Amino acid sequence: EPLLSAKRSELHKLWAETSHRIALLRDNPDCVREEFDAIGETSDPGLSMSLSFDIDAAPAVFTAKPKIAILREQGVNGHIEMAYAFNAAGFESVDVHMSDVLEGRVSLDGFTGLAACGGFSYGDVLGAGQGWAKTILFSQRGRDEFARFLADPRKFALGVCNGCQMFAALKDIVPGAAAWPAFRRNRSEQFEARWSLVEVLESKSVLFDGMAGSRLPIAVAHGEGRAVFDAEGDLARLKASGQLAMRYLDHQGRVATSYPFNPNGSPEGITSVCNDDGRVTILMPHAERTIHGVTGSWWPQAFAGKTPWFRMFQNARKWVG
Repeated sequence: EPLLSAKRSELHKLWAETSHRIALLRDNPDCVREEFDAIGETSDPGLSMSLSFDIDAAPAVFTAKPKIAILREQGVNGHIEMAYAFNAAGFESVDVHMSDVLEGRVSLDGFTGLAACGGFSYGDVLGAGQGWAKTILFSQRGRDEFARFLADPRKFALGVCNGCQMFAALKDIVPGAAAWPAFRRNRSEQFEARWSLVEVLESKSVLFDGMAGSRLPIAVAHGEGRAVFDAEGDLARLKASGQLAMRYLDHQGRVATSYPFNPNGSPEGITSVCNDDGRVTILMPHAERTIHGVTGSWWPQAFAGKTPWFRMFQNARKWVG
């Protein structure tokens, strides 16, 4: 005989209420309320996946292995995953520490690609990627190395998480990046580690070639991912020039404006941009952490090999030719 009858949403809110009240005192209270109010929403279908491309389509076969610099700074911990992703796509991944570049032991001239990785550069205590960028801008050798590499139309670059923040702070030496935002503290005022839903937009990014319209879950792990623009109109300029590459969605497939679907409070859910010729792409979420079928906290289907995010790295190899 029934002893208790209640909606799951009611029980969930009852169970979460203590944590909710603590969070109201600790975090941004508006974000806390938005998350609590979303519990048990009957119209929420949950995460989903929709692809605009065939992940089983045979990629182009290349015998040469162009070198890519897997760049890290002290505190960075995403370099192994990044190296694996590019290596699996046909590159020779080379571990390059910032001290190698700044002290002249390694020159970026010898690389076709550059990937700046994420994971607590400088312990995230100097404005995340801001401190990393300043080690480049305040060093004549570093500034010259990066400016020369980024200006070369035969080369590409990727920045993820701290690497995204770093490249955004270098926009003065990134061709065609004048309207890029900076990435500041999350609206929630907390580090966000989530499995979020994003949409790949139609853009000039060479890494997202053929992926526009795809909706996918992706790993998020950052404390400073909120896009903040220097000037009114910069967002519109990026839209008009095809430089917005990815945005957060809610589970209904709408542009995410509320927490936690938009984990950092970026306007219009923006989480990736590229420069005006598409060679330099920066994004806050971690595609490199989710390219293998056994990684990721949720997928709607099992992937025996690589997940759809691997296409980004295949696109890089195809672009190099």
